This record gives sequence, structure tokens and C-alpha cells, in this order.
Amino acid sequence: MTLVNDLTDQPSDGRAALDAGDAVRRAVLGDEHVERSRAKATPFSRPLQDLVTEYCWGTIWTRPGLERPTRSLLNIAMLTALGKPDELRLHVRGALNNGCTVEQIQEVLLQAAVYCGVPAALEASRAAQEVVAEYGDD
Repeated sequence: MTLVNDLTDQPSDGRAALDAGDAVRRAVLGDEHVERSRAKATPFSRPLQDLVTEYCWGTIWTRPGLERPTRSLLNIAMLTALGKPDELRLHVRGALNNGCTVEQIQEVLLQAAVYCGVPAALEASRAAQEVVAEYGDD
């Protein structure tokens, strides 16, 4: 019996999605980040890390409907709304790796200020600026 993933209408194969997710995660966040994250994983945290890799990166990020830069900018907006600066920093790096410009990231943060609130956007802007400064694009 073949299970079908309702999100992709494709056969559900956890190993294939995990492998695809690992490849996308490496392309967006870099090998160094993925290796560091894996090295820090414990028997307790590994199942969640695998879930995130399989479903976030392997099922959603591999869908054809949005390009990677668009997905990156959406994540920046959502993480701003959620007030998650550590994850935001990670996804700002990913956005820059995906070819997003500093100006696009700034525009997302301005848009988020209006719809998510100025305090959330200010905190996100500070986190994003740290990453942009590391890239030397400030």
C-alpha cells in the first residue's frame, strides 16, 4: 500500500522527503549550519530535527509553487510576527544565500511593522542587521 501525502499529492516516503529536505536545508542554510545542528542533536532532540527536515524542508520547501527567495521572505515576515529573533537570524542568512537582497529584506520588515506591529519589526530589524553586517552588505 502506498501512502499519499495530501500536501504534495505524491507518494509519501519519509526517507525520500528527509533526504530531499536535507539537500534543501544545506542549500539554503549551508553545510556548516546543518553539520553543527546535527552534531548538537541528542536522542531527545533528533526526532524533532528529523520532523522539521522532512516536513518543512523536504515537503514544503520542495513544492513548485514558490521559488526559494519568496519562501525565505515569507519566513522572515512570519518569524517577525511570531517574535522569534533566533530563527529569524537563521532565515535572514538563508534569504541572502537564496539571492534575496538587503533591500527586499528591509521591505519585508517595513511591511511587517504595519501588519505585525512596530515592536516586533524593530526587534526583527535588529536581528536582521546583525546578519547583514556579517555578510558585509550593510
